[in-house]
Amino acid sequence: MPMNKACNDEFFQHGNQRVSRLLKGNVLLLPVCVFLMLLAAGCNSTGPKDDHPLENQPKSASISIVISSLGMTFPAGMDENDNPYLDYIEERTGLEIGVNLPPPEVYNEKLDVIMSSGNLPDMLHTYEPVWFDNYVKQKAFMPLDELIDKYGPHLKEKIPPEVWDRVRYGGKIYAVPSLNEVTGAELMYVRKDWLDRLGLEPPETLDEYYEVIRAFTLDDPDGNGVQDTIGLTLTSKLGRSSPFFGAFGTQRNTWFERDGQLVNGSILPETKETLAFFAKLYQEKLLDREFPLNLQNNLFEKIENGTVGLFSAAWYDTRGPIAANMSKDPEAVWMPLPYPTGPDGFKGVEGKDIIRGYNVIPAESEKAAEVIKFLDFIASDYKTLKLGFENEIWRWEDGAIVTDFALHDKHLYRGIYQSLVDVPDQLLFKERLDSLGDFNLYNNLQMINQHIVPNAFYGVPTPAMTKYSNKLKNLEDVFTKIIMGLEPLDAFDDYVKRWKEEGGDEITKEVNEWYSKQ
Repeated sequence: MPMNKACNDEFFQHGNQRVSRLLKGNVLLLPVCVFLMLLAAGCNSTGPKDDHPLENQPKSASISIVISSLGMTFPAGMDENDNPYLDYIEERTGLEIGVNLPPPEVYNEKLDVIMSSGNLPDMLHTYEPVWFDNYVKQKAFMPLDELIDKYGPHLKEKIPPEVWDRVRYGGKIYAVPSLNEVTGAELMYVRKDWLDRLGLEPPETLDEYYEVIRAFTLDDPDGNGVQDTIGLTLTSKLGRSSPFFGAFGTQRNTWFERDGQLVNGSILPETKETLAFFAKLYQEKLLDREFPLNLQNNLFEKIENGTVGLFSAAWYDTRGPIAANMSKDPEAVWMPLPYPTGPDGFKGVEGKDIIRGYNVIPAESEKAAEVIKFLDFIASDYKTLKLGFENEIWRWEDGAIVTDFALHDKHLYRGIYQSLVDVPDQLLFKERLDSLGDFNLYNNLQMINQHIVPNAFYGVPTPAMTKYSNKLKNLEDVFTKIIMGLEPLDAFDDYVKRWKEEGGDEITKEVNEWYSKQ
């Protein structure tokens, strides 16, 4: 396919720089002449041809960044440093960007290794407020106020003042935050065809849920004559369990007001009741025996293969494993359920913090201005980086967005860059979700939003949180042991005692000092 003139100019302007960079990185696997031919051939798909104030800037500087892959993969022949969306960002900012993607399974540990290495990048992205808080207090990061004022007009415009307040220490801003586009993640989904086959109504109360879970395990809901179905599944560390904690009026690691004081949901008696419910299911072999080992891909496989008919779905699972199951089994019909209502009338789901992640610049970086320019561009270009290239992945048709699903899915990796500064555009939000097909995505989020259990603490991490949170989180391993019968239910009381003694009381004191000032 012939190149147009703009693409041709861009190719000759930057082709040699890209080859030089790849050579220095020891990743050039093709002869240079072949590489240049491939680069030229792909130039027509480097992005939209709209006018942008930063388009086709000459490369002025290089920055190095450490970010998460979010579990995304790249199409064949591409990687985090060589793909059309990074090209697009570089061409419009005039920057060369070196991307380091530590494995997501050990991402936090790798960030610690990098911070102690003495060889720091120009920017790191973390999802952990306690991690951010810890290094801020070690003076490891650069204050950003003046840089944002000078180079971050879109950051200032699109990130609300109350969010900036969350990343201030001593009156100074130490991170560019990324916002959560959604308020929560989980809602219950069920195989309607299984309910119909067994003559069951959609469950609403926790007792009704129990009966459906029992029937889905024991009464051959798929009609194959074999007892090979799972009534309910979770993932490791009690992932996909939030609606059941909500039925008892609690959520793990969420702060609740009780008698004028804030208390942590993980130590409430209601959490013990939730564990007792799960332990009953496990003892009766109604809960997936493999749940302590389930990663997300295991969960997806079981749903797609038709062994699971009821679970707490992420809002986007209707386009993932649920859609895959319906494609594999034409008789499968899924429907959303009301959140289970517990014995005292409670129901609800864990909410997400308004801050999704933190972009920080090490104090020694000499490229801080360039980093802010890069992040400001991400914030300014929500449409392209979120939706993909217009007229390639999506287009406007009769006032609605029409998406090429195959290309959309192939290039989901663009979210690795876009999510660094997620500043949701509500005008495009519903249109974008609806364009992805009839998967109920917008309605899923609306249902979640109506049932969020609010977290009463929304301040910056307290000193004791920074000191003790990881240790206290590890104490929750006993929850799985209680459910599996490896520990008695009363082991929860020992957990609460240890939680308080090993830093929880100190955290609670600081949280309530914050609460008294609100």
